[in-house]
Amino acid sequence: MNFSIECEEETDGRWIAEVPQLPGVLCYGNTAEQAMAKAEILALRTLAERLENSEARPVPIHISIPIAA
Repeated sequence: MNFSIECEEETDGRWIAEVPQLPGVLCYGNTAEQAMAKAEILALRTLAERLENSEARPVPIHISIPIAA
């Protein structure tokens, strides 16, 4: 299961990020990083809720988190 986050700047200066593979996972932020972080959080919550409600079946996942410099 692979998901991508798409991010772009709106004309009003806000940033919008979405996960196209998960309908409704769309978030705004003051920076690209903030918008993407919010979208990632919402994507994980959405997946967890689907599993809790038996709307999806468990699948093997791989999570990698970059180490802060």
